[in-house]
Amino acid sequence: MGESRLREIFLKTDNYIEGKYLAEITKEVFDDLEASKYQMAEYRISIYGRSIDEWDKLAAWVVDNQLFSHNVRWLIQVPRLYDIYRKSGLVENFQDIVKNLFEPLFEVTKDPSSHPKLHAFLQRVVGFDSVDDESKADRRYVKKFPVPSDWTAPNNPPYSYYIYYLFANIASLNNWRAKRGFNTFVLRPHSGEAGNPEHLISAFIAAEGISHGILLRKIPYIQYLYYLCQIGVAMSPLSNNALFLTYDKNPFPSYFRKGLNVTLSTDDPLQFSYTREPLIEEYSVAAQIYKLSNVDMSELARNSVYMSGFESQLKRHWLGKKFDTPGLPGSDIEKTNVPDIRVSYRDETLRMEKELVSRYASLLDDEKEDNTAN
Repeated sequence: MGESRLREIFLKTDNYIEGKYLAEITKEVFDDLEASKYQMAEYRISIYGRSIDEWDKLAAWVVDNQLFSHNVRWLIQVPRLYDIYRKSGLVENFQDIVKNLFEPLFEVTKDPSSHPKLHAFLQRVVGFDSVDDESKADRRYVKKFPVPSDWTAPNNPPYSYYIYYLFANIASLNNWRAKRGFNTFVLRPHSGEAGNPEHLISAFIAAEGISHGILLRKIPYIQYLYYLCQIGVAMSPLSNNALFLTYDKNPFPSYFRKGLNVTLSTDDPLQFSYTREPLIEEYSVAAQIYKLSNVDMSELARNSVYMSGFESQLKRHWLGKKFDTPGLPGSDIEKTNVPDIRVSYRDETLRMEKELVSRYASLLDDEKEDNTAN
């Protein structure tokens, strides 16, 4: 047990059997989701940036095995493992990883016929995730970070460096894909699970949402920014309970009461769940331990749909025709089961907080002008 060779045999897409075993069990998971009707999933699958052909191999695995489902979209998980690849000689600098991650995507956006399977696969990809052990210390080796082509040191770049170059390339790619009428991608990294709380600042600047975020409890001013901007936070108390923070100390109920845009999500359910319904398990345990009401559960499910990368047409079907309109005008209780009074409370509270910040910011600007005049 714990032998990495077993993982390579059974849970890899590019092994000697071309990921056939993983494809078969993935289809079974898809079948379970489709049978349940009301559960959707965004499954993570890794692109490492070690070689330029990773995207084509992954796309071939998905397309050749017909791993498509109305209930499933994909998130590309990018492990932060430059130091390992550099030491093993797979890459010469950080630019190699950036190139391997994004060059095929720009090529297929320019000419879909250049990578036909990749073009088909990307239509079901909704975004990118960034993962690694966050408890590892981020060390600043230099005062000013070099550009990727000059990062030849064996040391791993810090979290902020990865997030910046992921964001910059995704933004550029999205601009081009949108002009060509293709789907675009979001950045939703793991952040604030452990380690340096500054990761949450980097994610706040660049990401549309994050996973975990339990360290927001230690930096209230950043937590407040996440609230004001309604940055999505997908939390996994069962996983946190096994790894970093006991269930009773998890800040999830506190975030939810304050009005942060939080929801519940599974994380490594193969390891941490005991049933064939890990998402239901996540909700049911939270409901019992945190004394969540039916309205609370409905609001969390509604938040989950908002945060997801599923298409707007599907969100209209699930949440209502005006789902993207803020506040009560965009709410449809018949679709979401969230009462109007809860929606109004959340909207009015957020609006009042924003007005408060705006008022004091204006007073501060006036004070600066007076000091300058004097």
